[in-house]
Amino acid sequence: MSDFKDCLKRKRIKEFPSGKNLFLKELKLAKEDLKTAKGSLDNENFKWAIIQIYYSMFHSARCLIYKKDYREKSHYCLIEAIRELYVVSGDLNFSLLESLQKAKQLREDADYYGDFTKGNAKRLIEDAENFIEEVERIIN
Repeated sequence: MSDFKDCLKRKRIKEFPSGKNLFLKELKLAKEDLKTAKGSLDNENFKWAIIQIYYSMFHSARCLIYKKDYREKSHYCLIEAIRELYVVSGDLNFSLLESLQKAKQLREDADYYGDFTKGNAKRLIEDAENFIEEVERIIN
């Protein structure tokens, strides 16, 4: 059984018919979080920049699964849904999925362990910008 199917079975991914009405709201949140993250980076608040960047990417990913009428109940299963619904089909490049996974790990390191750097924040900004660009391409 694939991880995505396991997430469905465990109800960590659920059908969500309202998704098509909300996916643009998620993209707007992604852009707002990215803008805020850039401000945090400029203010040398690298921990919060990383956390905000991850949530920008999270909302971008959520936009995509909402577009397919699903909703996540875990961050891990959100990633698995993106893999199954977009990467396997070739609609989203695997490198962007890797960027999302990296952002999740760096967010956890920053949030739970106080482990963060300016370099990681700067690299993640680029990843989040690329992720948003690709999400816009896919949904349009």
